[in-house]
Amino acid sequence: MTRSTGRFHVVGIGPGDPELITLKAARLIGAAAVVAFHAGVRKESHARRIAADLIPAGVVEEELRYPVTTGATDHPGGYVGALAAFYDECEARLAAHLDAGRDVVLLAEGDPLFYGSSMYLVDRFRDRYPVDVVPGVPAFAAATATVPAPLVRQTDVLTVLPGTLPEPELARRLADTDGAVIMKLGRTFPAVRRALAAAGRLDGALYVERASQAEERWLPVAEVDADSVPYFSLVVVPGDSARPASAERMRGSAVWSQTAGSDPENVRFGTKPQPAELLVVGLGPGPDGWLTPEASAALAEVDHVVGYAPYVNRVPQRPGLQRHASGNTVEVDRARFALDLALRGERVAVVSGGDAGVFGMAAAVFEAAADPAHQEHATVPVRVLPGVSAVQAVAARAGAPIGADFAVVSLSDRLKPWPVVERRLRAIAEADLVLGVYNPASRSRREQVVEMQKILLEHRSPDTVVVVGRDVGRAEESLTTTTLGALDTDAIDMKCLLIIGASATRVEPNGSVWTPRWVD
Repeated sequence: MTRSTGRFHVVGIGPGDPELITLKAARLIGAAAVVAFHAGVRKESHARRIAADLIPAGVVEEELRYPVTTGATDHPGGYVGALAAFYDECEARLAAHLDAGRDVVLLAEGDPLFYGSSMYLVDRFRDRYPVDVVPGVPAFAAATATVPAPLVRQTDVLTVLPGTLPEPELARRLADTDGAVIMKLGRTFPAVRRALAAAGRLDGALYVERASQAEERWLPVAEVDADSVPYFSLVVVPGDSARPASAERMRGSAVWSQTAGSDPENVRFGTKPQPAELLVVGLGPGPDGWLTPEASAALAEVDHVVGYAPYVNRVPQRPGLQRHASGNTVEVDRARFALDLALRGERVAVVSGGDAGVFGMAAAVFEAAADPAHQEHATVPVRVLPGVSAVQAVAARAGAPIGADFAVVSLSDRLKPWPVVERRLRAIAEADLVLGVYNPASRSRREQVVEMQKILLEHRSPDTVVVVGRDVGRAEESLTTTTLGALDTDAIDMKCLLIIGASATRVEPNGSVWTPRWVD
């Protein structure tokens, strides 16, 4: 990189009103040797129109016209290939100016690095030429000012979402945030509106079109004609619009507290509510098809879902559903939280992957309910809804390795000392049982699976069949059949479940693994 090259300036010029262009951006545009700007297919460049009065006479202009703006193209590489070739061309054209020592100013609508096309050229040039980026007013800031409505305040969380997200994912994220901005509308608008309704956020959601421009308009999303939505539009969901979906029930139940020394039924506000039944639901290992009809029906009726975040995220969002996600090592804490909600009469489901009763949340809920320090939790009725367990899913993919007597063990020593795990492994090995192994290894816990292999080899042949299932039921699924002696423990992590066969377990020529029901 030498001083003889030009400097690449990417300047944000705001959402449309030329008066929203910053002083710095205006100065750079006025002094540019080359002004570049993107343009749509068969359309005037919106960026150039915004900055037209600032572009000096006689300046070199580089119009970067997209070959395609939707997924339809006859390029052999498809839409992605067409755009890659387009950016290759843009890079070559602008690099020629920079190599000749001419400064290039690239006009970027809104803010250059906020869903902006200019970022792709920044990526290509940042290591070759001096690059400056001048921030601009993003479209959502202009849209919020147009309404006008506070987008977020105090500790509100703001989430910016592309309308191109899958509808269930968009609904989930809308339900989990205070304020939201939804970009990239146009053809996605009907799905966006359905997602807002499913998240219980349609009321209060505002549609803004061509913010800051002469043609700007805004109205409630519920009143928008979907066929009229242009590219230059977005949805603003103010944080003030976020309200508990079951506000009426919570208003009557969340505030009660028993007055000291009073009769149990005399409470500060109204009558103490009756505890609701707490459901503990197994979601299965992953695919929607492995969620039981019973579990699906139950999840459609509750007002709250509580669980480890990845499992909560698997529950479809709908109006009235509140989600309470937490980390992976606070099982009893979230069980207490769920019991507290049920104690107030709220309809709650605690969710687990696989079967909730197999190394899942069911035991944690009963543990919390039995805690003498929280005797009130014992009054909450608990019902466990079964699900397809991970060991069942892996076994089914392999064939029938657990067709005879088998045991399951978790190698995690977080809740039990490792010597206990060792004793159980030896007992299972000596009894010649098929063994399903949960939680075999993690980033910080690598030795247990190595020790397990050593212990089992003390009692089992190195030729013992081992099935390694990884992400079974998901897109990344893999199934490997190996032997106990050849098991590569370095390749095992928390995404794996192991099935270690008994002495009678066999592998057929077609790869199926099964264990005979009889014992000689």
